[in-house]
Parts: sequence; structure tokens; C-alpha cells
Amino acid sequence: MSSADRSARLRSLIAPGLAALVCLAILLGLGVWQLARKGEKEALIARIVERSHVEPPAAPPPFDAWDPKADEFRRVRARGTFLHDKEVLVHGLAPGEPGRALQGFYVLTPLMRDDGTAILVNRGFVPTELKDPKSRAAGQVAGETAVTGMLRGSEIRTMFVPESDPARDQWYTRDIAAIAAARGLTNVAPYLIEADATQNPGGWPRGGNLRVDLPNNHLQYAFTWFGIAACLVGVFSVFAWRRLNDPVEPDVP
Repeated sequence: MSSADRSARLRSLIAPGLAALVCLAILLGLGVWQLARKGEKEALIARIVERSHVEPPAAPPPFDAWDPKADEFRRVRARGTFLHDKEVLVHGLAPGEPGRALQGFYVLTPLMRDDGTAILVNRGFVPTELKDPKSRAAGQVAGETAVTGMLRGSEIRTMFVPESDPARDQWYTRDIAAIAAARGLTNVAPYLIEADATQNPGGWPRGGNLRVDLPNNHLQYAFTWFGIAACLVGVFSVFAWRRLNDPVEPDVP
């Protein structure tokens, strides 16, 4: 191969080479970003676990001072009287036997406090056959009681979750504002309390179902991006080698 031919072949690699470099930079950047997100997620999980085990539990924050980033998953204790006639059942799943989940509802009950304010309490899970409050009357706490649990904000509906229908009393997310409006509640906290496991006599609802298990797949994602980057380098290397070393086919007259 003449030097002129080789120079021409080298020049023909400039455009695909630049494109490959841009793609490589993007892929490597995504991988590094996922590693940074992994560190952030691990720090967040550590903070949540630390908050969830604070003893003694703190008082719930004032409604106007609620800061989800600072307060969510904080362990608190509140006193009041449950308004069982205004409870809401939210469709959900709970851990059952190994390898399967129980289908049923989470029982959200307003806790009316002495100052006239209310806090929604997720008292726990009931299976479908215990949907009727009469079937679990033993679990209805009468009179003033203390509730211990963790603060949570409203649940965000994802694209795979049906939209709640207050008119039909069908709930699929723990939407605090919508539930309060549907039950005619005023002065309701912008957060709810996820009750501990030992809150209810009679065993139902079964509290303590909150799991601090935020997904942390960022290392897997980082390996994926770095793997694609390595494949890009390999593919371009083979492409460039063949472009530079394939024999020149003679012109056919």
C-alpha cells in the first residue's frame, strides 16, 4: 500500500473517530455519574436508618415546618384519638409466605389531637378478607392513645399505578390531601405516620410494614455504561484496523 493510500485511509477515520470519542466520553461520564449516585444513595440510606431508630421518638414537627428532606423517615410519637369511621383503605401488597405477597389494603386512620389538628396514620396492612372493619373490630383502638412510627410524605403515583377514585372510595396511593378532602378533614398534617408493628390489639391491621430498602442499583448501572464503552472501543479498534490494513482491491477494467 502506498503512502498516499495510507494517508487517505487515515483521513477517512477522522469523522468516525471523532464520533466514537464523543460517544465514549458520554458513556464514561454516565458511568462516573452512576458511581457518584451510588455514594449519594448509600449516604441517604444510612441517614434514613439512623433516623428510623432514634430513641426516644420526637414530637411530630409543626405543619408549616415540615421539610420532607429533613423530616421524612424520622421516628416520632403522637397522641390523640382515632377516628375509625373516617378510615381509608389503600390497595397494596405486603410480605407473605416466602416467594409470594399478600393482596389487601393499608388502613389509614385520622388521629385527632387535643388541639383540633389531625394526622393520618397508616396503621398497617389487612388482607382482602378483612376489608370490612367489623371483621377486625378488636383492632380498633378506643379513646386516647399514643402512636409511634416514622414520618412519610404523600405517596407519588407511578405510571403503573391506577389513579385513585375518591367518588368510589377506591384508593391506590397514600395521597394525604386527597384523602383529607374526601373525608371532610381540616387542619390535617402534610405528612402521615407509618405505625410500628405493636400498635394494634387483635393483630390487625398489621403495622411495621415500612421497609427502608431504597433501590441502590447504581453500581450495576455503572458497570453497564463502562461495559458499553469498552465494547465501543473494541468495535472501533477492529473497524480502524480493517480500514488501515485491508488489501486494496484492484480496479476491474
